[in-house]
Amino acid sequence: MTTTSPLRPQGDTEPWYRQRWPWLLMLGPFVVVLAGGYTGYLAFTRQDALVVGDYYSKGKAINQDLRRDRAAGGLELSAALRYDPARATLTGQIASFGKPYAADLTLQLAHATQPEKDVKLKVRADADGKFSAALPQFEHSRWQVLIENGERDWRLDGVWIYPAQKELSLRAGNTLTVAPNRAAAAE
Repeated sequence: MTTTSPLRPQGDTEPWYRQRWPWLLMLGPFVVVLAGGYTGYLAFTRQDALVVGDYYSKGKAINQDLRRDRAAGGLELSAALRYDPARATLTGQIASFGKPYAADLTLQLAHATQPEKDVKLKVRADADGKFSAALPQFEHSRWQVLIENGERDWRLDGVWIYPAQKELSLRAGNTLTVAPNRAAAAE
């Protein structure tokens, strides 16, 4: 008398590696291992451009930057920037107390993710507060804009999403304010 094993159905004589289900189940973990290897490769071969090496000094400099923001607010500074792609020119106007402000200025355009595309321009605002500078390539991106005088006594900063914003207006007084500590206020 022959008995059949309930664990192995009759007629299933192929070994496991000839079945498609084990391979299909192993495909998921295999793809994860490949993706992890590629991610590791990217992590070790690409430089992190957004990490600042001297972060402590940069953190201490924030207080000085806040003083420069307050100084710009005291002068009631405002600026407007516009880029003309046909002429490859960045033009602008700066005013203090609503009147034209003539001075040597430094204009910095920092790319959101690629520091090698950052631009630093030295411009001179005329008696009408107007200035212009040649800017051959102005990439469609998000730009951090910083305008400061030659002595770095004040600064205007903002974000320009070009070309969604054709013109950027900066106004002093939009500075970071820190809320008082509630625990200290309760004492």
